[in-house]
Amino acid sequence: MSDLLRSFVRALANAFHPKMLWLTFMPFAVASVGWGLILWFFWQTLTGAANGWLDGWALTSAMYRLFDSFGFSSLHAVIAPFLVVVMAIPLIVVTVLLLIATLSMPGVIKLLTRRQYAALEERRGGSWYGSLGHSVVTTVVCLVLLVVTLPLWLIPPFFALIPPLLWGWLTYRVMTYDALALHASVAERKTIVRNARWPLFAIGIVSGLFGSLPTMLWAWSVWLLPLFPVVAAATIWIYAFILVFSALWFAHYCLYALERLRADTARAPALPVQS
Repeated sequence: MSDLLRSFVRALANAFHPKMLWLTFMPFAVASVGWGLILWFFWQTLTGAANGWLDGWALTSAMYRLFDSFGFSSLHAVIAPFLVVVMAIPLIVVTVLLLIATLSMPGVIKLLTRRQYAALEERRGGSWYGSLGHSVVTTVVCLVLLVVTLPLWLIPPFFALIPPLLWGWLTYRVMTYDALALHASVAERKTIVRNARWPLFAIGIVSGLFGSLPTMLWAWSVWLLPLFPVVAAATIWIYAFILVFSALWFAHYCLYALERLRADTARAPALPVQS
């Protein structure tokens, strides 16, 4: 069994542990309350700004006429809220990811250490503040890349390729640091990231694809605005669950890679000392 598949199966087995489910609640609660307050107080402002932007866009009139020709005039009022949600989703996902990295990942590592990696020495090559700084810097870089590549999202096939690549890179960079912060030294972490860059990136991409599934549910809820708050809250929890599962997947892969690295180092013959 490959390391990717082995770590995936182990992560899936751990994902429904009561402790793991509890770790999804903290990011869910913070993100739901925070973004709920933002959207509650600024919803009219945001939708008004979206309407103003749409009114200044020549394609909007053509789109509205198309709706009218099919008898869907009521959709005019939904476009601006839909646009606000589309713009908010990446920010909410990033918020949940950062909360998972800072609040839940330490709990994930502690549980795995106690249950499966108790013999692994803790060399503490990272810290909570290091994780926070690393996550923030990586997120800023990802958001800059997101903005820079936005025009390409309108061009096939880039609209289907860019989001998974960006989220995959972001998840891989954030989760790898946190997965190894407690047990690996700085040198060991760099070695593992260098040797397993592509498998780790693949885990990030798959996690990003999983994360796109609740986005569809969220987008659908905009068409039924009375249900939007309920569906939005449920979707944030689904994001949290998927990211905790991703944290487990990264943790299993990285800690197993660390075990093998130390075993290989221990078996390596010592270099002769020259007199």
